[in-house]
Amino acid sequence: MASWRSPQQVSDEGDVLYVFPKDYRAKLAAKSFRLKIEPWFDKAKGVAEYLVRVSFGTALIASIVLVYTTIIAIISSRSEEDNRGRRGGRSYGSGFTLYFTPTDLFWYWDPYYYKRRRIQADGDRMNFIESVFSFVFGDGDPNQGIEEERWKLIGQYIASNGGVVAAEELAPYLDIQKKQDMSDESYILPVLLRFDGQPEIDEEGNILYRFPSLQRTASSQLSGRKEYVGRRWADWVGGVEKFFKEKKWQFSKTSTSERAMVIGLGGLNLFGVIILGTMLKDYSVIPSGFIKFVVDIFPLLQVYAGSFFAIPLIRWFLVQKRNADIEERNRARLQFAQALELPDISLRRKLLSARDMAQRTVIGPDRIVYSTDKDLFNQDYEAQEWERRFREIERSD
Repeated sequence: MASWRSPQQVSDEGDVLYVFPKDYRAKLAAKSFRLKIEPWFDKAKGVAEYLVRVSFGTALIASIVLVYTTIIAIISSRSEEDNRGRRGGRSYGSGFTLYFTPTDLFWYWDPYYYKRRRIQADGDRMNFIESVFSFVFGDGDPNQGIEEERWKLIGQYIASNGGVVAAEELAPYLDIQKKQDMSDESYILPVLLRFDGQPEIDEEGNILYRFPSLQRTASSQLSGRKEYVGRRWADWVGGVEKFFKEKKWQFSKTSTSERAMVIGLGGLNLFGVIILGTMLKDYSVIPSGFIKFVVDIFPLLQVYAGSFFAIPLIRWFLVQKRNADIEERNRARLQFAQALELPDISLRRKLLSARDMAQRTVIGPDRIVYSTDKDLFNQDYEAQEWERRFREIERSD
């Protein structure tokens, strides 16, 4: 919302002009194309993310099984070689057979993971694979879909104040940099575009913003009265939240015991990879079969064991940075809201002027031409329109 920037100009007749850069059409076209492909991109991203997370969680069990089975196989092989040497070269079967198929891990896969996570209650416990997902990759953006909530709050606030507001009143709901000059009200441009608003100049030269589409109501009850300016604003605000608050990111929603189990198994896997790497260095000739297969994929096992802890470590720093930014934005919005509770003289006069200019277009029963609770044949629009015009003619006479 802070990407739109354009200087404001006021003519000698009081018209407010917004000066757009020369390349604004190209920027709008690029944004339009991005909005078209975003749904497809989000779907592809969700599928890819699901596959990566499921594979990563399942691979922990597979890695532990492969690593420690190989360690046991190597120890058994060395023991048999020693026995053959002591017994004069007698040959015995290894006595060790491994039956392992990828289908043994299929029970860990959960194609309905994301659907269940959305409806899962906060107090429910995660299963093991979900705990691995949460520890390594986190639980996603807690503010997903919050933009629609932001627009809803802004629309409710404007409507509750009669459709006319000052820019400072919307600051608690927008993303405004601390160092930004508040006299430059271009930060309100996205709101004007969203709700079809228009700037107006009051008698004192203040710029106020009118939103005709938010002035229509079926109720004649007035809101946004003049007495609700300043401290009393904090007790009212038309039933709308005083400021828009983003949620902070969590490193993981796993419990302490679940996290300990995941870390323990990850550490067990890392320890096994280190031991196996040391044992494989002593092999001059790698035997064929299962051990040869593990040796071929051993670099992947090493990368996995290391990334199992590297990814959460990097993510922890990113979460701290994101939360610091969110805290700064929330604090700035709170300060803007507090400024409305104790406005200075100029801001108070500006808010009072906005309340004076506020008006609501009440749509009464006489203007209703169609209602779903009545039969269509009983609603004669043409007769009502003729009668309305006839009354206007009578009044003009």
